Amino acid sequence: MSKSPKPTWTRYKVVLWLGGAATFAYICRNCLGVAEKEIRSDLGIDAFQMGLVMSAFQLTYSLLQIPTGHFTDKRGARASLPVFAVIWSVATALIAKATGLWMLIAARLIKGIGQAGLFPGSTNTFARWIPESERALVNGSLASFMTLGTIIGTGAGGYITAQYGWQWMFFLFGLPGLIWAFGFRWWFRDNPEDHSAANSAELEKIRAEAKQKESDDENESKLSWRDVGRSPATGWICGQQFFRAAAQMFFMTWFPTYLREKYKLDITEAGFSTMVTQVPLLVGSLVGGGIVDAIYRRTQSRRASRQGVSIVSLLLCAALVFASYPVQDAKIAIGLIAVGAFFAGTAGPSGYTITIDMGGKHVATLFSTMNMMGNFGALIFPIAVGSIISTTGNWNLVLLLFGFLYLAAAFCWWRLNPDGTVFDQIKPKLHSDAR
Repeated sequence: MSKSPKPTWTRYKVVLWLGGAATFAYICRNCLGVAEKEIRSDLGIDAFQMGLVMSAFQLTYSLLQIPTGHFTDKRGARASLPVFAVIWSVATALIAKATGLWMLIAARLIKGIGQAGLFPGSTNTFARWIPESERALVNGSLASFMTLGTIIGTGAGGYITAQYGWQWMFFLFGLPGLIWAFGFRWWFRDNPEDHSAANSAELEKIRAEAKQKESDDENESKLSWRDVGRSPATGWICGQQFFRAAAQMFFMTWFPTYLREKYKLDITEAGFSTMVTQVPLLVGSLVGGGIVDAIYRRTQSRRASRQGVSIVSLLLCAALVFASYPVQDAKIAIGLIAVGAFFAGTAGPSGYTITIDMGGKHVATLFSTMNMMGNFGALIFPIAVGSIISTTGNWNLVLLLFGFLYLAAAFCWWRLNPDGTVFDQIKPKLHSDAR
């Protein structure tokens, strides 16, 4: 009697491919911060104008979340994601040729267009390829790949800028995404059944929980994607993402300058120190995903797993950020913020996973809506910091804002009812009308 075959683990190769895209995207997205003082000096722009440059990416990235999500739903990740990668990679390389403010803004706007569809497409792919009991760890892994991109972008970016100039940094960072686009198009398939490397055992593991989900979703068959916005749950999901993403932008934009101006670090030290704070964030994303999945398998409770882990983690993160406020020693302050970043990381996987849990048949739309609101927060924060520094020069106010954003995110998680789908929480009249 022949033994049953073991799953081929092709689903985790899919995670690695999408993780690679996330890494390259975040390198291109976040390397700007480490070189912004040199760019300002060379191009003759001020801090407020640089805030506009930093936020230009978030404008197109936010506004195109839902359109690119629908485009990916229609065309599939195999056709759409390589196109997006080429756009953001070329836009990154073009920054090397910028001669003024408007060329910088134009390149950042184009980069936002290219990256807008990456994570809605990735989340929808996970819904097809990854069983529900493994999704928090997978989403935590994706967040870790994003953080890895920030680490490389700030660490290597600071070194390249110091040695060769910021133009070479942008040109070199534009190349990996082009290579990824061709490789992904060749290897990936949208449906597990169409991939030659996925055997019957793996397909059965992927589809066992999907069948149950299809049965659960039958109650929403007459509800439209437009109903996503009517649910109170959607508001709280979007709220936590808005505040978390705004806070995260401190690392990705102004944090190296904060270290250089408050603690008098040079560009290489500031880039390395920013990298140091991102390693705990990376580890925290993996640890948080594992903890959330473990609690869920044990309790089958979204409140205990998704909600509970997020609230505790965000409160601890805020406390550590506030603890760094009076510290004058750069190493101690960076250490406190780095530990806080670890807890910010443990809260991250739940944000993505809850959209798969509660999206019903409209996961991509719920995720796109959440991510759009998150990036509005990310858009506002760099401009707000630029304005604060231009008018007051007080970095302590920026640090306090950074901490309060994490408190606000914790409040949103506390208010969220994570049970059922977002459609279950629509007002009864609207719910009955939709049916």
